[in-house]
Amino acid sequence: MNKFKYIFTILSLGFVLQSCDTDGLELSNPSQLSPETYFENEVQVRSAVNAVYANLQTIGTYSRNYYFMMDNMAHENEGNPQLEANKRLFLDFSFDDSSELVNQFWDSSYRGINKANFVINNEEKINEIPNSLMNQNLKNKYLGEAKFLRALYYFNLVTLYGGVPLITVVPENSEGFPRSSVEDVYAQIVADLTEAAQTLLPKATEEQGRATRGAAYALLGKVQLYRGNYTEALAAFDNIYDVYQLTDNYFDNFMEETEHNSETIFGVEFDDDMGNNAFWNSGVSGEGPNEASLRGQSYGFVDWFNCYPSDHLLEAFEPNDPRYKASFYEIGDTYAGGELTITEISLGRRAVWRKYQNYYKDANEDLQSGINFGIIRYADVLLMMAEAANETVDQNTAIDYINEVRDRVDMPLLPYGLSKAAVFEAIVHERMVELAGEQVRFADLKRWGMAAQVLSQFGFQSGIHDLLPIPEAEINSNSALSQEDQNPGY
Repeated sequence: MNKFKYIFTILSLGFVLQSCDTDGLELSNPSQLSPETYFENEVQVRSAVNAVYANLQTIGTYSRNYYFMMDNMAHENEGNPQLEANKRLFLDFSFDDSSELVNQFWDSSYRGINKANFVINNEEKINEIPNSLMNQNLKNKYLGEAKFLRALYYFNLVTLYGGVPLITVVPENSEGFPRSSVEDVYAQIVADLTEAAQTLLPKATEEQGRATRGAAYALLGKVQLYRGNYTEALAAFDNIYDVYQLTDNYFDNFMEETEHNSETIFGVEFDDDMGNNAFWNSGVSGEGPNEASLRGQSYGFVDWFNCYPSDHLLEAFEPNDPRYKASFYEIGDTYAGGELTITEISLGRRAVWRKYQNYYKDANEDLQSGINFGIIRYADVLLMMAEAANETVDQNTAIDYINEVRDRVDMPLLPYGLSKAAVFEAIVHERMVELAGEQVRFADLKRWGMAAQVLSQFGFQSGIHDLLPIPEAEINSNSALSQEDQNPGY
């Protein structure tokens, strides 16, 4: 598979920059890098842009903390006794502003934003590179990637923390930045994605794993949907409708060998052959090789087995829905390429995770999993289109989008003529089973106003747990913030 690898360098601007090159380029004299001595050729621009991707691979974000936070808060997961205390906090909503995962996700995301700002703020310098060394389409493409990634980091922050400091420059001193409004953060996200969609390459001509035009439109549509701008959401999604296709085999989305398929729109790249020896000492910086995830080991039923799928999730599936077997193992199922059979599950659990696990080919997980972390795929887009159409077009159009997803797995198609409420109920169900364990359920419940109804039994309090707390470390170190800026209830 064609994936890109990261190496470490430091900018004199005062932040960690993770750069990469498929040829293993090592930049000379890294402590002296600055806009005056950098951005002189395509290799340097590519390296700086690849650095922005690196913070998607940290413990603080997608390689470890994010899936625990989102799956646990949604109660798609339940925790086994061995689940670490700092992750158990998200099952009962007992986290606070000192919680490690709350701090690390914030820190690593802002480091990614800082790296994106370094690229974007040097657009003029990049455009001065002679066309003989780098053509204008490539310059625009790499700037578009940085804008896409900045938008993604900010989207994650604003949906989890609410209004956050909106930083679009590389800080030159220690002066702090105040919280911006949710509306201002979203306006920046929309602007970045709109611009990125004009310059990014289509999937067919872009290197696997890099942001594409389709990824920008997909994320833009998702952002607009989350804001309740259904017409604008459909307009964005229409740019990629029928450009992508659902895979014939649902499980192709969760195996390493088939992860770059017709349904893939954007995900975090992992490849355990590329190395992961900086994993534990670069939890937020992105420094060094971080090319693998612990998702397999963490959830693996014969490995760490920290979590297992909740009864609430298991019972949401209709009888004979093949996505159940594709998402979970039960006693009697085979694994390790069909060579082993599950005869018992420790702790008496009813089912265990199959999605994103390597058990389809291996008897055990190793510490490093090379299965990519899917952020958005075409089935998700179709169900979001159904939601937007149900609000602004008509119910039968929404049903058509839902049925595309159901037809892929040979589930009975929904009939025409359903009410708006019935279609919405079908969307809620379909998103829960189609996207189980893909970190969308908690955000869905919040934006639908259903979180308290579903999660209050676990400790969720409306008006408090809709947002994570602003990290204590941020309030203490940011001169423009005080405890008065903290989210309610913390």
